[in-house]
Amino acid sequence: MDSNNSDQESKAISIDDVVEVLTHGTIEADHGLMRWSSNYAFLISVVHKNTSIMAVYKPQKGERPLWDFPDGMLCKREMASFLTSEMLDWTIVPPTVLRYGPHGLGSVQFYVDHDPDMNYFEFDRDKIPQVKRICIFDYLVNNADRKGGHCLVDSKGHVWGIDHGITFHSAPKLRTVIWDFAGEPIDDSTLVDVEKLCHTLNTPSSILRQNLSDLLTEHEINSFRKRTQFILHTKKYPEPGAGGPNFPWPPV
Repeated sequence: MDSNNSDQESKAISIDDVVEVLTHGTIEADHGLMRWSSNYAFLISVVHKNTSIMAVYKPQKGERPLWDFPDGMLCKREMASFLTSEMLDWTIVPPTVLRYGPHGLGSVQFYVDHDPDMNYFEFDRDKIPQVKRICIFDYLVNNADRKGGHCLVDSKGHVWGIDHGITFHSAPKLRTVIWDFAGEPIDDSTLVDVEKLCHTLNTPSSILRQNLSDLLTEHEINSFRKRTQFILHTKKYPEPGAGGPNFPWPPV
């Protein structure tokens, strides 16, 4: 992972190091609102111990009310998505923390430097293994908004997934553009990771369960656990639901 440092060339640092900067760093610059975001999202600089990182700050106060999600919870779902990505060890969600910024409590997520013209619909076949993981991840977290533009490719070819504010609903909400693998069998290594996640969710004393309890309702956590069990039972990629809608709008 690369961090952006105004005083030196970008250097590789670990996810743990990025989390430390985002958690304990000082927000030194606000580069303004990001365009095209449905909720308030600010591009900021966070500095800690001579390391400067660009990040996206989504304050709780700037969340647009939704009829089917409780108010003020989107930033917490961004955090829950990152914790799930880390538990699976799939490195899908950029490092994310929940902290106070200039506009109050919000999620602060590492900004992925990427080509804005490259999205899911432009991917080559070499991205398929990463996209398949995102497909499973979206089912597990019940992502209601996986647009093509929410899949970013960094300079090393790694695919990141962003914008996970409307996730973890207790009712089926999966809306995604990634249906290419529907009904196909899931490979064993992916199932092993999901099984580990399922075991962790079934353990109330686990760190993940304790952290999620501060971010989601118990009903939402139980529904999350059941989705992991369903994947382990079917061993297949999810298929579009009969009730729909199954695709986000706009698709990019």
